Amino acid sequence: MTSSTAAAAYLVVRREDGFGDVFPLTAGHRHTMGRANTNRIVLKDDLCSREHAEVYQESGRWYVRDLNSLNGTRVNGKTLERERELTPCDEVHAGRAHLVFVENLTQLPDLPSPQAATEGVAIKKRLRQTRFLVPPATEGAPEQRTQLAEHHNLGQDLALLYRLALEMGSASTYADLTRVVLDGLLDAIPADVGAILTLKEGRDVEVTTHRHRDQRVKTYHKVSQYVSNEVLSSREAILAEDVARDKYLRGRDSISDLGATSLICAPVMFGNEMLGLIHLYCTDPMRSLDPEDLEFAVAVAKQLGTATHQLRRQASLSAENRSLRDQLKVESELVGTSPAIQAIENQIGRVASTNATVLIRGESGTGKELVARAIHYSSMRKEGPFVCLNCAALAETLLESELFGHEKGAFTGATERMVGKFEAANHGTIFLDEIGEMNLGTQAKLLRVLEGHPFERVGGHTPIRVDVRVVSATNQPLEQNLQAGAFRRDLFFRLQVVEIRVPPLRDRRTDIALLAEHFLKRFVRETGRKIKGFTPSAMAKMEEYHWPGNVRELRNVVERTVALGGGTMIDAADIWLSSIDLDGTSPQEANVYQPLSMDAIEKQHILRTLQHTDWNKSQAATILNIERSTLDRKIKAYDLKR
Repeated sequence: MTSSTAAAAYLVVRREDGFGDVFPLTAGHRHTMGRANTNRIVLKDDLCSREHAEVYQESGRWYVRDLNSLNGTRVNGKTLERERELTPCDEVHAGRAHLVFVENLTQLPDLPSPQAATEGVAIKKRLRQTRFLVPPATEGAPEQRTQLAEHHNLGQDLALLYRLALEMGSASTYADLTRVVLDGLLDAIPADVGAILTLKEGRDVEVTTHRHRDQRVKTYHKVSQYVSNEVLSSREAILAEDVARDKYLRGRDSISDLGATSLICAPVMFGNEMLGLIHLYCTDPMRSLDPEDLEFAVAVAKQLGTATHQLRRQASLSAENRSLRDQLKVESELVGTSPAIQAIENQIGRVASTNATVLIRGESGTGKELVARAIHYSSMRKEGPFVCLNCAALAETLLESELFGHEKGAFTGATERMVGKFEAANHGTIFLDEIGEMNLGTQAKLLRVLEGHPFERVGGHTPIRVDVRVVSATNQPLEQNLQAGAFRRDLFFRLQVVEIRVPPLRDRRTDIALLAEHFLKRFVRETGRKIKGFTPSAMAKMEEYHWPGNVRELRNVVERTVALGGGTMIDAADIWLSSIDLDGTSPQEANVYQPLSMDAIEKQHILRTLQHTDWNKSQAATILNIERSTLDRKIKAYDLKR
């Protein structure tokens, strides 16, 4: 111990079992501390820089200052960013060294409790950081690189860590990850028993994985609750040895009770979050775990913390993704129990597992897109994208660009490259609604893609191949388009590999009540209204109505009723229904069969809608739930005049 003559203050090394060297501090001198022998306070610690910090007196007060050390200096646990005044009993941490500042030795705090000895465990070394994970040496600290390079097992240990990191990266579950880590630890460290414990609520830990070097031993007993609590409290790894082999052999928590001679316990952390513990202990009396083993265990624990966090994050994202897909699937399910809906569901079940193209036919508003979604989410492509495009919503000149994309400068307004719907739907499904509105030029290009040929973006020359299933829909009689030369015959047969017809709502009246309740629950949930249901008269009114707008119209009626309703029950007076009928007859007479073609019905319906709106095309298109451009084409096709 250095002489304390003429000392004005002291730095005293604090150990686990008491105090060690005393370093006197003399007024008028700067006392540097570090690993180099030229320092007044020499710290034999590989985590200390050659000149780590200095303590000096100024104006009668003592200060400590970090000297740009590699691992920093802390006072009472807080990292120094500038000089700090010292007061009696302050603890200065430099590397692994803990030094207590006092102005006289009588100020030293009481010695640590001898609990460790009574527990049968002696803590030999603590470690928070490992040399394997020290940041790259900077200018002014080349000695750190030299010391690392001189370690005789460094190359071998780094190779083991690298191999272990690769194996940890390939683990798909937490159980696989812990098994990989434990196998790697027992390959590198001469421990006989190892375990990984996962932290639960509070300080409860649960054994996730354990392993004995002797494969015949299958059981595992937790060791030294005292050491585990110390690690959880200090967040430092501990190397402990048994001091109870004789006197404390029967101690309640002695590691000798299990025949262990030494123990390593390392915290598994990510950031400031404690995730678990690594336990390793040695039972061979001819060998014991040493500080080098502790270094390696801490490095592995750091990697395990990061890998565990990534697995949990991935599991959380996967669960969220599944939840979102489940929600989307719920919204995409067809509601109803009628024979017509059951037949459609059976068709979907049979066709979903194939890659066949599907043509969905039915009136506007019957739910053709819902059928397409059900096909996609019931198929092997459900993890891929589902992309929709309404062919009637775009001008002919823009439809090809929207489908296949375009290059920058391909046409006026093409200010940047755009990926088309087909590329966006790769490995998924593309739904082409109102396929009958597609122009002949785009039809030819679509046919080539369906036959497996590559396509090019508009203005581009690079062939692009995609793996996409095509589901299309139409409310038009495509056969008449074929006769009129407005639709390609070869494309029609290529699209109509499987045809699904969706019946209008008036043909499945038993589903009206189910659909109304389904939409009511949805809009009540969205708006927070306290509406409980429909009165019998309200339900009868909806079941008797002919629903020219089909399910879409029913949805809109329920949404409007919820938005405007004020009571707890929806009555008949709360439901506003359109006065538009099918053929000029009353809704009751509309159920009488008339031998009319689909074209004749559509023509008549459009004409009566135009007459109802006094030929206000925008209003008529809104009622018909079609685009204004689509209405113009139909007026021209049917030669409708005012």
